Amino acid sequence: MSEGFRTLVGMGHALGYARVSTTAQDPSLQHDALTGAGCAKVWTDVASGAKDDRPELAKLLERLLPGDTLVVWRLDRLGRSLPHLLATITELEGRGVGFRSVTEAIDTTTPGGRLIFSIFGALAAFERDLVRDRTIAGLEAARARGRVGGRPTVMTPARITAARSLLAVPGATVTSVAKDLGVSRATLYRNVLSRREGP
Repeated sequence: MSEGFRTLVGMGHALGYARVSTTAQDPSLQHDALTGAGCAKVWTDVASGAKDDRPELAKLLERLLPGDTLVVWRLDRLGRSLPHLLATITELEGRGVGFRSVTEAIDTTTPGGRLIFSIFGALAAFERDLVRDRTIAGLEAARARGRVGGRPTVMTPARITAARSLLAVPGATVTSVAKDLGVSRATLYRNVLSRREGP
């Protein structure tokens, strides 16, 4: 983190973000905690943690300026997953915006908070590697058991299953999965992506 970022953070405003999954849930606990943490204003979404569409969060992210700090009651209020959370915090840092979680007492404007997120990033990368290695090993085993005479089908059922598993890993791309499986991007699109069911 640059010296310029450390100098800027703390000079701006603390702005809060709250989220509840349904209208039946009461965000008052989050609002009280965020107000107590010094937030001048709180934006609130009613949305599942897995949803991409969070209009209030989008408004807040547009509002944040260098020197401001985004504050949440708990980490899972902001991130859909650990990789998503890390990506969001990294983007904020690039804009000179700090991040603070009240419950976990994490503050990326401090050395301790930055260390914690570095560890989180390493764990997320480790998880991706484990999933990839297990999937590739399973594919190799299936290929060894099922190989028979004649020209093999490029996208066997086992390879299609492996492709779906790899594509489900946060941060995976079509290019990286195609490379792991030893097939072309076009083959992956034709046999896997084009068959996905709609939302």
